[in-house]
Amino acid sequence: MLRQGLSMPCERGFTQAEGLRDQAEGLRRLLLRASLRVVTVVGARAGLGATSVVVNLAAALARAGKQVLVLDENLAHDNVANALALKPRYDLLNAVRDAMPWRDILLHTATGVHVLPLARAMQALPGLSGTERERLLESLTAASWGMDVVLVDATTDGHSVCASLSGDEPLLLVLNATADGITEGYALLKQMAAHNGRQAFDLVVNKARNEQEARTVFDNMAQVAQRHMQVSLKYLGHIPLDENLNRAAQQRRPLVEMLPDAPASCAFIELARKLMLLPAAKKDGSNALNQLLQRLLQQKPVLTKRKTAQSVAQLVR
Repeated sequence: MLRQGLSMPCERGFTQAEGLRDQAEGLRRLLLRASLRVVTVVGARAGLGATSVVVNLAAALARAGKQVLVLDENLAHDNVANALALKPRYDLLNAVRDAMPWRDILLHTATGVHVLPLARAMQALPGLSGTERERLLESLTAASWGMDVVLVDATTDGHSVCASLSGDEPLLLVLNATADGITEGYALLKQMAAHNGRQAFDLVVNKARNEQEARTVFDNMAQVAQRHMQVSLKYLGHIPLDENLNRAAQQRRPLVEMLPDAPASCAFIELARKLMLLPAAKKDGSNALNQLLQRLLQQKPVLTKRKTAQSVAQLVR
């Protein structure tokens, strides 16, 4: 039975309770028939809401009974682990270089979301030896065993290894509905299209006053991206301005758990539903995570200090 609180925006003609139940059940059915999904979430910089999106998507999916693993690529204080008051002590790099068991690195929330800090491991990737990369892959494979969804909170410095290696799997850009947010989002799109060869992005507009504003922001961005970069964007909705998000952040809890019927909570659940509807990228019968891990393994080790100092985006493109 679905737990209470899995809410989504209501359709006209339904009562709020009926709409929430119907939409939550729809998400549950989608999840039950979905295989492992890997979704990378990225923002142009810290403070634009990408980590909040990851935290609340993870909570929504966990409430639907799914096993969720979050790969936390951010070193910043406001990363996923700290946003959930998990106080990380180690990084996956400790498993790679210090032979620490990956289970001692993996963090867990009270609601069953698993968080794996790997920012330092991704930063060190260009200089890892072949043996160290094998250990990295073995740890990631073991940590993801039995998971239904893997969410990646990509680093916000524009040099995300995980985003660079996302291939055909969903890459969700969080775009703020402000002049600066639009400018920064466009710059990130341009950088990723040039460095990573990515030609398609999913997009959610954050802190929009209403659907009309979000649609206007998206339409303008999509037209410019198509005209100047031949990049296509897909609209996955918007997260409304909601003062409850600040309250949840102060308590280091997902809003979806704290106030499941809040406007932003409804939007996060709807976003989760849409993400589950996106076509899965499968090749030769392997799942999305296996494809990402193979791309990780195929990155050429860097043999000189000079190359190690280059940006990660340049090294893994």
